[in-house]
Amino acid sequence: MKKLVKITGNVLYGLVIATLIMLTVIVISSRASGGEPELFGYQLKIVLSGSMEPTFHTGSIILVKKVEDPTVMKEGDVITFVNENNQTVTHRIIDVLNQSGKPFYQTKGDNNEDPDSNLVIPDNVLAKYTGITIPYVGYLLEYASRPVGTAILLIIPGAILLGYSVITIRQAIKEVEGKMENGKATEASKNT
Repeated sequence: MKKLVKITGNVLYGLVIATLIMLTVIVISSRASGGEPELFGYQLKIVLSGSMEPTFHTGSIILVKKVEDPTVMKEGDVITFVNENNQTVTHRIIDVLNQSGKPFYQTKGDNNEDPDSNLVIPDNVLAKYTGITIPYVGYLLEYASRPVGTAILLIIPGAILLGYSVITIRQAIKEVEGKMENGKATEASKNT
């Protein structure tokens, strides 16, 4: 039973440390990029609308990869682009049109009835959806991008880790003191 408790404690400790490291990387990356976290050419995007449901839902995060050559996108690809209002949008390409030898993309949200009103030029394509979605984590990242959220997401895990360390150190001290008292009692009984 003690072994099971120790293994469970170690696993939980590992999860807390991994979560703390992950949150720290996400928050620092988010702050450094001035927006969504980015690492090794991949970026986490927060889904803010239901236009792409059921592919991904509002509040999810999606992983997108920067595209090297935005002129090679094809029908069915889900791309992240800058629209005419200078907003970042992630929609599916429903048609590739060639005008004067240049590709233009007709896009549409999976949940929208009509295609987007303007064609997307390759220069406005930022990234391509990788197929990886994590539900509900977008709400956490959105909160983390605010100053209060950043502070809380760094301070609370740090406080938990500090508290766990204090408890572990106290247990180790009690264990050492117990062994020292047992050693003294054994010595005293030998001397008598």
